[in-house]
Amino acid sequence: MKIIRSRTFTADRPWGALDIACMNGITTRLHWTDQPYRWHVNDGEEVFAVLDGRVEMRYRENGEERSTVLETGDVFHATVGTEHVAHPIGVARILVVEQAGSV
Repeated sequence: MKIIRSRTFTADRPWGALDIACMNGITTRLHWTDQPYRWHVNDGEEVFAVLDGRVEMRYRENGEERSTVLETGDVFHATVGTEHVAHPIGVARILVVEQAGSV
């Protein structure tokens, strides 16, 4: 059993993570960041939930770049093949659920 206080979690580098669980090859990780990630496509689907802070999520749809601002409590579901990049607006803590080993 674990109790995790996400608002107090920090990492020693942007996108540092606390591994919470790995269930049948699907990982749940808590990330801390104050820097953008990089454009990528996951190995499978991804669920990206903003637990603290704000994140501008940029994604490509039909070859066109789009973006939306995710507030605390918002969830982004990247379907298979969705190219995307997260840009935190200040410090953010994010819960990510994805296939183990995905970028």
